[in-house]
Amino acid sequence: MIGARILILDDNSITREVIKRNLIKHGYQIYTAGNFDLAKEILQEINPDLIITDLKMPDINGIEVIKYITENYKDTEVIMITGYPTISSAVDAVKLGANDYITKPFTDVELLTAVKNALRKLSSRRALSKDISQGFNEKYGIIGNSEKMLEVFKTIKKAAAINSTVLISGESGTGKELIARAIHYTGHRAAAPFVPINCGAIPESLLESELFGYVKGAFTGAHSTRNGFFQSADKGTIFLDEISETSPLMQIKLLRVIQEKEVNMIGSNDPQKVDVRILAATNKDLYELKELNKFREDLFYRLNVLTIHIPPLRERENDIFELANYFASKYAEEFNKKIPAFSDEVLELFRDYSWQGNVRELENLVHRLIILNDNDIIEKADLPESMKSRTFSTRDLKKSLSEIEVEHIQKVLEFCGNNKSKAAEILQIDRKTLNNKLQKFEE
Repeated sequence: MIGARILILDDNSITREVIKRNLIKHGYQIYTAGNFDLAKEILQEINPDLIITDLKMPDINGIEVIKYITENYKDTEVIMITGYPTISSAVDAVKLGANDYITKPFTDVELLTAVKNALRKLSSRRALSKDISQGFNEKYGIIGNSEKMLEVFKTIKKAAAINSTVLISGESGTGKELIARAIHYTGHRAAAPFVPINCGAIPESLLESELFGYVKGAFTGAHSTRNGFFQSADKGTIFLDEISETSPLMQIKLLRVIQEKEVNMIGSNDPQKVDVRILAATNKDLYELKELNKFREDLFYRLNVLTIHIPPLRERENDIFELANYFASKYAEEFNKKIPAFSDEVLELFRDYSWQGNVRELENLVHRLIILNDNDIIEKADLPESMKSRTFSTRDLKKSLSEIEVEHIQKVLEFCGNNKSKAAEILQIDRKTLNNKLQKFEE
C-alpha cells in the first residue's frame, strides 16, 4: 500500500524522527504525535491506515492506545514498539488487536517488514469487505462500506442460510425492507414470492382478513373466497413491517401461525397449512415494549431468534458521501442531466447533519437538488435553510472539552484573519491567556 497513512505515537522525538525518515523513503505518508491528545486529533482528521505506538509513555500506556484504536477505528492496524519487552505486554497487545510487537532497538528491515505485514493484512480485509458490500449494492441497492454495515451484510448471509424468523430493527428510513428482501433473495426461497405488509398502514379491522384471507359469506361484502397474504407467500417469505403496531389479539394469532404453521381464514373452521418464512421489522424497542406489557413476551421471543439492527445514518459517516453520490448519479440519469459534484462545504454539512430521516431523508434531499440544480457543483447555498441551521451531530458528543475549545479558538482566529487581539476580545479572554492556550495546543 504505497501512500498509506501512518501515525507514529511516541513521546521520544528522536524515535519519532528515525521511524519517520525510514518510512517516508518507502513512499508512506507519515504523521507524528508526542502525546495521546494530539494523536486523537490526528486520528479524527486523517483516519490513518496504521498507527505505530510506544508501550510506555508519560500520559498513557500503549495497551490503552490499542484498546482505544480497536474500539473506535476498526479499519486501522496497530504495531506496538517498546524498549521494555515482557511476555505479558506482548500477549496483551496481540489479544487487543495489535498486528505486531517489535522491541527497541530494531533494524530498518524489521520495522519495514512489520509495516508491510500490517498493511498487507489491512488490504486483504478491505478487499474482502469491498466484495461483500459491492455484492449487496449491485443486487439489492444497499449502499455501505462502514464497519457497521459490513456487520449487517455478514448477518444477512447467515440469516439467508437458515429458515428461522428474523427481527430487523432500525429507525424509520434506514432501509429495513431492503434488508428483508436481501435475506429472501439470497436464500433458498428466492424463487418463491416475497410479500411485504406494513402492519401499521392497514386498519386493525381489516388486518386479519388481509393476512389470513376469508371465505365466501364470512361477512357482509365477502362475495367470494379470497386468500390472504400468508397464503400468497406460501413457500416464500412474508415481511411484517412495523410489527409493534399490531394489537394484542393480532399478536396471539401471529404467534399461532409461527407455532403451528397454519392459518384460519375468516369464516372457516378448517386450518390451512402454510410454509412461510417470517421476517419482521420495527422502528421501536420491542424489548422495552415487552417489559411494559405492550407487546407479547412469547411472540417477542419467537420473532427475535436472529436480530439485525440497522444503524442510523448519523452513525455511518463513511457511507454518507457514497450514498449521496449514488443518489446523485441515479437521479441525474433519470432526468437526463450531468452528474453534479458536491462542494467540500456541502460534504462537511452532510457529515455533521443529524439525518433524523436517515437514508430516506438523504435520498429525498439529493432528488430535490438534482431537479432544482443546473450547475456542475452543488453548493451550500443550494441546500434548504432548515438543513444549514441544523448541523449538530451526535458525533460531537464524543469530543472532549479541550477538543471543542481547540476547534472554537481556531474558527474564531480564522474569522478574525488570525488577529489575536480581535480573537481574544470575541473569546472574552486576554491576549496572554489566548497565547498560553495556543502554545499548549502546539505542544
